[in-house]
Amino acid sequence: MKPWIELGTAQIPNDGGVLTLRQRDQEFSISLSGPRGELMNSRRFNSEQQLSVLGCAHLKNRNNARVVVGGMGMGYTLAAALDAVPSTAEVIVADLIPEVVEWNRGPLGECAGSPLDDRRVRVHIGDVAELLTEHDRLYDAVLLDVDNGPEGLTHTDNNWLYSVEGTSSIYNSLAKGGMLAVWSASPDSVYVSRLKKAGFQVEVKTVRERPGKGARHTIFLAKKVAARPANKRR
Repeated sequence: MKPWIELGTAQIPNDGGVLTLRQRDQEFSISLSGPRGELMNSRRFNSEQQLSVLGCAHLKNRNNARVVVGGMGMGYTLAAALDAVPSTAEVIVADLIPEVVEWNRGPLGECAGSPLDDRRVRVHIGDVAELLTEHDRLYDAVLLDVDNGPEGLTHTDNNWLYSVEGTSSIYNSLAKGGMLAVWSASPDSVYVSRLKKAGFQVEVKTVRERPGKGARHTIFLAKKVAARPANKRR
């Protein structure tokens, strides 16, 4: 078997560790320094795709839909979101680490079909929370795959997204009928309760890392069912 070749590294802010991109033949891997090890692999991405399939299912015929993808990863979530929305949509992908975006413009691009080349995509280098606290325009879907789930692992600032304050802010950033979809390595009943208290209608799905096999991951689907506040605008 051929050895892994290191293609690049990236420092996660605030001493969050170091990400390393490696390649072996046509397989790619991104790992985190320390005991966590591999975070993602180009052979196991079904659950990342399902995050978008489930989170954007209501947008197939929604003109001018606006979607936020939190976490570039290997591009699979973004690519699946683009497949799920109309040609008039705008999809904003946010990532805190610029090197990850550059990897997707370079060696990782072909894994997911080079979704960054799609004219509907806008890239935000920075914390996805910056987008979700503006509230000057509303989103139809927010897809979060920025960490291991509702408890920040690679970057502790991610914890805000899953907190009472963060959950409420995301609720306010969504249009009526908008969907928050969150990827997690495992279930979390406390997070489900928090979503419900914020006003979301919640459904929890279990998906496999490969179609029909592999590790089981969790997708939290939280729908905003209340009327849009009168002072919000598209």
